[in-house]
Amino acid sequence: MTTQNQPDWDKLAEKFDLFLPHLAPVGEALLAALQVHPGDKIIDLASGTGEPAITLAERNPHAQVTGTDAAAGMVRAAQNKLKAARLDNLEFTTMPAEQLEFDDACFDKAICRFGVMLFEDPIQGSKEIFRVLKPGGQFALAVWSTAETMTTMNWAYQVFKDRLQEQDQPALAKVTSLGEEGVLETLLQQAGFENFKIEAKQFNYQFQSFEEYWDLIEASDIMKQQFDALPQGERENVRDEVARFASDFQTSNGLVIPHEYLLATGIK
Repeated sequence: MTTQNQPDWDKLAEKFDLFLPHLAPVGEALLAALQVHPGDKIIDLASGTGEPAITLAERNPHAQVTGTDAAAGMVRAAQNKLKAARLDNLEFTTMPAEQLEFDDACFDKAICRFGVMLFEDPIQGSKEIFRVLKPGGQFALAVWSTAETMTTMNWAYQVFKDRLQEQDQPALAKVTSLGEEGVLETLLQQAGFENFKIEAKQFNYQFQSFEEYWDLIEASDIMKQQFDALPQGERENVRDEVARFASDFQTSNGLVIPHEYLLATGIK
């Protein structure tokens, strides 16, 4: 399952957790935006390997949390975590956002971290979020901002764009497709939402060195498709070119790489 130049999320599932600590600030922003009450039913869409659903369930033992993802491999990884966490207020299920198998108006809250722009059909997926939320139900969504502000993926795009065929290049356009001014607003309006706000927020990837960052890239297989398609001998050249980009972000505290995302919050 590799569509629109996206990684094969099924195969990446077990390694995706290597990135989770770096995305944690965004999960915290989503959870901070929610006003969870005992008895609330909450859906976490595109939950991946289980976050922020697991943290949400741990902090709110009297709420019922459901995590969904279209990639079965991601859901299996999340379910394995759930066995270890022993949370009886959380479940994970394989389900595309565009075809949620839930009744109308059955959830009090909905969250989604970096998922909406990756839906096969973002408008239909957003309409489904609207459908399953109760009147007055609350949502919090995070999507990547513009291509220029998704720093590390922009680096990847720049180094691969002249080395690979289009079908193998990083999916920068897809991943940042909701980041330009007005695009996410229009999407939410088309889905049926009227009462919402959108804020641009920043967080940093932080590493002790470029070597630590590059080790993560290689270990996570996030660019496996690109590495596999490279001409022989080009991998080191790619590394060196990314290192030159990264040198602009070396600080006394190590490598600090800013990224921007949009946080949309509101009610149905």
